[in-house]
Amino acid sequence: MRASAPAKPSGLAWLVIGVGVGWLALTILLPLVSVFVEAFRKGVSVYLEAFKDPDALAAIKLTLQVAALAVPLNALFGLSAAWAITKFEFRGKGLLLTLIDIPFSLSPVISGLVWVLLFGANGWFGPTLDQWGVRIIFTYTGILLATILVTFPFVARELIPLMQEQGTDEETAAVTLGAGARHTFFWVTLPNIAWALAYGVLLCNARAMGEFGAVSVVSGHIRGLTDTMPLHVEVLYNDYNFVAAFAVASLLAGLALVTLVLKTVLEWRFSGELARSARH
Repeated sequence: MRASAPAKPSGLAWLVIGVGVGWLALTILLPLVSVFVEAFRKGVSVYLEAFKDPDALAAIKLTLQVAALAVPLNALFGLSAAWAITKFEFRGKGLLLTLIDIPFSLSPVISGLVWVLLFGANGWFGPTLDQWGVRIIFTYTGILLATILVTFPFVARELIPLMQEQGTDEETAAVTLGAGARHTFFWVTLPNIAWALAYGVLLCNARAMGEFGAVSVVSGHIRGLTDTMPLHVEVLYNDYNFVAAFAVASLLAGLALVTLVLKTVLEWRFSGELARSARH
């Protein structure tokens, strides 16, 4: 049977499309443009001056340090969890899936408060750790833990549906031919999920660098020490240093745009891989 040609959009369809595009422009494009306009309002030299501030440099450095550790840890967890859930049967699989999804339903502020209740001065383990000279809250460690908690579902949730769809036939064939578990994982499983893994890592990294709520609770807002870029933007804005605030915000927005471009490329490559797999 010959496939029918797609119908041309009607007047109502064009109206709905126009409303959707207009709403996106109002809620996403306009705020994004305003960030860059305000950042460069007093010229490029003033814009660049904002990044010479030691507190701004410290915030950028801290943000990158947190993401550099949180993202690989979450990628390792997500890959391991997805592999276990989709390739094996064991008790507690449903519970593990539920635990992975919890950060999606929790407010980021609650995600930060959890660590305060555990490791704060009046928390469950805080007084004991203080006696040993170990501090978690208001340090890099606390910020890292808060970031890991709010971002760890991203990689797992990108991999699990794909690996469930792929099944275990290829792994079973590899084992039948004599391949060990390590060779099967690295030469069969991993190549089949490479693009989905990269996609999940990308989303995880974007959330890690832009996280505000959870980090705000555990950071203590110590300028030059525990302020990440989102927190530093808030501090500058509250100090009425609007140009510097929008300058740092524009860096975050630029990272978001780069993430969007990479996301589009990965989606294109990932869809191409799926199409080639379907043909074979």
